[in-house]
Amino acid sequence: MKPFDYRSPADPAAAVRSVAGNPAAVFLGGGTNLVDHLKLGVAAPDLVVHVADLLPAGIEELDGGALRIGAGVRNSDLAADRRVRERFPVLSQALLSGASGQLRNMATTGGNPLQRTRCVYFQDVTTACNKRQPGSGCSAVGGWTRHHAILGASEHCLAVHPSDMAVAMAALDAEVRVLGPDGERTIPFTGLHRLPADTPERDTVLEHGDLITAIDLPALPLARRSAYRKVRDRASYAFALVSVAAAVDVRDGVITDARVAFGGVAHVPWRAHRAERVLRGAPATEETYRAAADAELADARPADGPDGGNAFKIPLLRRTLAATLRGLVREDAR
Repeated sequence: MKPFDYRSPADPAAAVRSVAGNPAAVFLGGGTNLVDHLKLGVAAPDLVVHVADLLPAGIEELDGGALRIGAGVRNSDLAADRRVRERFPVLSQALLSGASGQLRNMATTGGNPLQRTRCVYFQDVTTACNKRQPGSGCSAVGGWTRHHAILGASEHCLAVHPSDMAVAMAALDAEVRVLGPDGERTIPFTGLHRLPADTPERDTVLEHGDLITAIDLPALPLARRSAYRKVRDRASYAFALVSVAAAVDVRDGVITDARVAFGGVAHVPWRAHRAERVLRGAPATEETYRAAADAELADARPADGPDGGNAFKIPLLRRTLAATLRGLVREDAR
């Protein structure tokens, strides 16, 4: 591990100034991602600025049942909150699907969506990786691709975003509150992350020194009928092969509204707008679910590899979406 300076500022504004003034500085929240990368040599900052104790650690009621979640709220506390479990069950389920209990006790709401979009090659400093060293190449191209992207990838990066929480946030129309060198602003959650294109080293639209202070969940009545389904290689402590966050409103057998997002298939938490358009106004049937999946997966581009590639993700995601929607519609009919 490269030696670094450590700073614990008095308030968030001071933390922002510290990082913004040093191109080789980083924020440290719960540390569940950064500390690993420090040990592996993937990250080598000159300055680490601790912010976990500076950020709001409560959940605030807003108008109409909306919630403002402080960036310092731990994942385990957010998953257990009664208001979240009742109004946004998809978020609670997604959080409980991620990592381990010990990590959820450390990971924060502000830090979770900022996990590096990564793969095994990114974390192996002996291999070429455009995210770690721009222009060096992507070892995943022609390499092991089982866990890699089928949507939105580029020739420069095939990695997928690892967060379960972020998939639920994308489906819920969440908004991210950010404090930067020029003051505060709000970013739609679906606009926070970036596809790789030719600059895969940039995971988000945040500028250097920007600090997430809270995430707002809007009052979304259909979110009470929502669920998260994750398919992975083992039952715990594994990233998604595919995952689905969905919320639906069904009236007289017809889907009147829907929100859908996918995980494990793209460089970003993937909001499935095409699938939503197919679902809205359509009968709640297996044919509709399949048509929604097919619409969203029309541009899927699986990758080949010595491990057999990841084309299996297309039918797997199609079945996972159908199973998620089927469960929600059955629940609605009770």
